[in-house]
Amino acid sequence: MSNFSFVEWSNLLDQWGASSSSSNADHKPEKAIPTTTSVEKLIKEIENPLTREHALFALSRNREIRANLAPLLWNSTGTIYLLLEEITTAYRVMSSPDLVARATNNVCNALVLLQCVASHPDTRMNLIKANVPYYLYPFLEAKNKEKQYKYLRLTSLGIIGALVKVATFIIQKILVQDEGLRYFCSFAERFFALTRVMGTMVDKPVGEPSLRLLKHILRCYVRLSDCPRACDGFKISLPSKFRDATILNLIRDDLEALEWLRQLFVNIATGNRGSPPLIEETLSILPS
Repeated sequence: MSNFSFVEWSNLLDQWGASSSSSNADHKPEKAIPTTTSVEKLIKEIENPLTREHALFALSRNREIRANLAPLLWNSTGTIYLLLEEITTAYRVMSSPDLVARATNNVCNALVLLQCVASHPDTRMNLIKANVPYYLYPFLEAKNKEKQYKYLRLTSLGIIGALVKVATFIIQKILVQDEGLRYFCSFAERFFALTRVMGTMVDKPVGEPSLRLLKHILRCYVRLSDCPRACDGFKISLPSKFRDATILNLIRDDLEALEWLRQLFVNIATGNRGSPPLIEETLSILPS
């Protein structure tokens, strides 16, 4: 899953809001275009339950104000708490057969604002240190296939994608623990959510590939490959760039990274209980 941009999220959420407008016409707020001077007022309106829906809608939809929105959100007293409160409120609704459109819109708007915080270099680490990503797991684990649940999963993955450059090191530390490995490999959706985000960083890097980041990601893949079920999953989710000359040339002089890549393919071959030709071909081109 790619790291969705705010433009894509706005368009996607606008389409969803439009599809549900016939049944929620009395509740859906008008789309507003706030000026820079009104941003703080909108953030303040999040505190009021009567104006929160409109404030979330306006802040999440207007792209012009997002450059400096993240620090304002993080440094405004109680705002992140209220966003998390909006998110956790949806947990109870998710236990019912239907997730109503209005609740979905509010939660997705709150998630989009958190993605804004996750994407800003001045606030990203604060979000990680506050363990905010843990609040996203229930949405990733939702089994429902309806559109509204899909949007919650995609928006949550967008936040994880925004954090992955920093979070990869943290994920590596989690995976070193047996409990962490079991957590990510216990359910297919949880496993693929993680590998899709890491795979995006490998296959579609922003700028030139970073050896340091690549080594963290590669180490995560090697640790995941200790689980036989993960090896099966890698048959369809292993980044294609791991067999690309760009990556191989990047790590050619790094014996540690080269050994990790070799070990990854060996583990996959063993875990798959076979000798996939593509893996054997890749091993054959690795430097000895």
